[in-house]
Amino acid sequence: MGAVEPTLEELLEEKKRVRNPLVPVGALLTAGVLTAGLISFRQGNSRLGQMLMRARVVVQGATVALMVGTAYYYGDNPWKSS
Repeated sequence: MGAVEPTLEELLEEKKRVRNPLVPVGALLTAGVLTAGLISFRQGNSRLGQMLMRARVVVQGATVALMVGTAYYYGDNPWKSS
């Protein structure tokens, strides 16, 4: 109950983006594949749309794995009391 929660500035430090440059790239790839899949669904190409949605899941999973992996590697845990 007496634990102090980290501030937003502490969580979004500049060094986190420097340490983990592939996560924003993965997020952009996820958004791009999602957009392409939605466009193909709208154009009536459901086979391509379904393939792109599956690719989105793979890219999104890789992005999450990168986030978890780098947090583990650097030992980042903002809720751990020091």
